[in-house]
Amino acid sequence: MAPPSDRKNRRFITGEDVQSLPHGAILDLPEGAILTDIAREWIQKKQIRVVPASKSPGEASQKGRIAVGSDHAGYEMKEALKTLLSEMGESFVDYGTHSTDSVDYPDFAHAVALAVAVGSAELGIVIDGAGIGSAIAANKVPGVRAAPCPDEATARNSREHNDANVLTLGARSISKEMMARVVRAFLASEMTEERHRRRVGKMIRIERKYNRGI
Repeated sequence: MAPPSDRKNRRFITGEDVQSLPHGAILDLPEGAILTDIAREWIQKKQIRVVPASKSPGEASQKGRIAVGSDHAGYEMKEALKTLLSEMGESFVDYGTHSTDSVDYPDFAHAVALAVAVGSAELGIVIDGAGIGSAIAANKVPGVRAAPCPDEATARNSREHNDANVLTLGARSISKEMMARVVRAFLASEMTEERHRRRVGKMIRIERKYNRGI
């Protein structure tokens, strides 16, 4: 048992905290937090997935501001993206794939989206052949707003108007030079105007209405 001074500094997760979560949601558990008995009952009842805050989803144990991923079609562009992010001083975690061998894009779009959803990354970037399939897959994860952006204008719009937190790119439809411009625009933009916040809030409420959790 922890000494009294240690216990006093820990945060308790109560039944009320868990009861407010949707069925099947993810509970990001702070380091050192203690679950009450009632909280554990609600976790079991609502099938809540508990994820330690110090752990990233899947096999990755690192944390970075940006989660990146691709399928085989986007692998080479992803490698160029990693070089770009390093030059920009951005921290990132690569969720694969790690070769040009054929793979299924939903697996990697899901990994990146989940990293963003649970807070292991602030933003995500996924690259496949067209950038569309990965956006559809990523948007199935609650809390994710993925946008396929072929140019700088849509990248800025996706952040400023829609608060997009995942960018998807099509390696077969844009050049590496355009990829760099799109990524820079996406990372440099953010939503600031109240009318856009109100509209995104409506999207979030629609999602919550039909969401069954992760």
